[in-house]
Formats: sequence, C-alpha cells, structure tokens
Amino acid sequence: MTINSITEAKTNLSALIAKVCEGQEIIIGRAGKPVAVLVPYSKAAHQCKPGSLSGKIRMTKDFDALLPHDIAVAFGA
Repeated sequence: MTINSITEAKTNLSALIAKVCEGQEIIIGRAGKPVAVLVPYSKAAHQCKPGSLSGKIRMTKDFDALLPHDIAVAFGA
C-alpha cells in the first residue's frame, strides 16, 4: 500500500484515475499520513422512494406543543 502525497496526486491525477478504473484504491496522504482514498464511483445501491413510509409514522396530538411552559416562553410562544 503506497501513500501518494497531494503533490504527486495533483501531478499524476490522470494516471491515478486510470489505476482506479482498473480497480485499485489510491491513498492520498499529507505528511505521510493517509487523509483520502480515491475509489471508483458507484451509484447508490438504494434509491429513496417518496412516500414509502406513508402510514407507518404517527404524530401525537400534542406534537407541536412546547412543554414545559418556561421553554415555550423562552421561544416566544
């Protein structure tokens, strides 16, 4: 596992991206310590669907009430 400095990464970005496309992970470091990993992009495995929790979440009738009273006064209610 080789750590590339930020300067090396800037200079050789195209070559590093080519290595990533081949499946390698590239570690970029500052002062010899790893700070970032260059990996291939992948789409999110799970897509959120609006309304998928419809009917599964319930709010109580006092949901909007600021209690205790002193907290409500502090917020100007």
